[in-house]
Amino acid sequence: MFRRLSVALLAALSLVAVPAAQADPRPPVPSADPFYTPPSPLPEQAGTLIRSRAVDWYPEPFRVFKAPVHTYLMLHRSTSALGAPNAVSGLLVVPPIPWHGDGPRPVVAYAMGTQGLGDQCAPSYHMRTGTEVEIAFIAQAMTKGWAVAVTDYEGLGTPGTHTFATGQSEGRALLDTARAALQVPGAGLDPKSPVGIFGYSQGGQAAAFAAELHGSYAPELNVVGSAPGGVPADLPLMVQRNEGNFAAGLVLAAAVGLSTAYPDVPFGSVLNERGKELTAKVAAQCVAGLSLSAPFVRLNDLTTRPDVINDPAWQRRLAENKAGQLRPDAPVYLYHAQLDELVPLQAGKELRARYCALGTDLQWTEVPLQGHITGVSVWGTAALNWLGDRFAGKPTRPDC
Repeated sequence: MFRRLSVALLAALSLVAVPAAQADPRPPVPSADPFYTPPSPLPEQAGTLIRSRAVDWYPEPFRVFKAPVHTYLMLHRSTSALGAPNAVSGLLVVPPIPWHGDGPRPVVAYAMGTQGLGDQCAPSYHMRTGTEVEIAFIAQAMTKGWAVAVTDYEGLGTPGTHTFATGQSEGRALLDTARAALQVPGAGLDPKSPVGIFGYSQGGQAAAFAAELHGSYAPELNVVGSAPGGVPADLPLMVQRNEGNFAAGLVLAAAVGLSTAYPDVPFGSVLNERGKELTAKVAAQCVAGLSLSAPFVRLNDLTTRPDVINDPAWQRRLAENKAGQLRPDAPVYLYHAQLDELVPLQAGKELRARYCALGTDLQWTEVPLQGHITGVSVWGTAALNWLGDRFAGKPTRPDC
């Protein structure tokens, strides 16, 4: 569905993908591309663009048709969940059509949903090989004349393990990707460009944390609104919903990601042999392989002591990654599917309540009769249109 919609949108924009004169070779996976290897030392300032290069975007996996947009691979300085400097990669896409609205061209800071943990799962790589499933919404932004800056998150593309499910890391990475995009030579973006934050599922977690951290971490960014959807706002709820069922691989992936972000939490040291085997599999998989790698398992099946996430260190780090503890300083559009089978609707409702209690300018939607994937399929466009209203300076309609 995503891909069919994106082709129609590209055509509507006259971004009709045209055959390349000669098919470009498939780009190397990030682990084999020196671009993704950061320098040492890193720049002092978070958000500093380290390097960029012009690349091609192929909307389809056969890489026959190349979208005539301006696309840049980026590497930039960011910050880990523990406050340490790191490097994150990403991709900037700028449409060839001019922006006819008031002020500089808007930028969507885009956080993808779960991609996986292997470096070959990085969105910047998937987009260039035509295998990224979320291109529909990027294409919609293109038709509106907006630029889109897609983050790869920490450790996805760049060396190291991806800190999956760690909102404190994801939010910073997303804000820094937007910062870096405004610095890309030749992209024609303005430091004062309005920035809208968009993401669903894992991307919704990143978008929520970016909205919360903006005022303290990247206040110079002109963030005008954020639209997080399907947010795994309370990770213990995610464990309760998914442990022991078909999506149990996501729980294991989250344990890998959080224990990577926080070395003080016990995980690798308490894995049994089966746990070590499944963890190694999950750490190399993209999203389609996560469930196949560890279906129907429970963490207690994989560890040498029970209930490891009840350890005080785990509880402390899980609490740090509970969304809704800081008031976003720009309006928020929050949406959640009523029948979400992966991220309980309860998580979205409780996040709404926390934001409202903080005085957030919030608009809320329960997407009726939809599950996790169909929720964004039918409502992601509404979230993008809401960001468009923010770019246009229209008043919000908060409903706390």
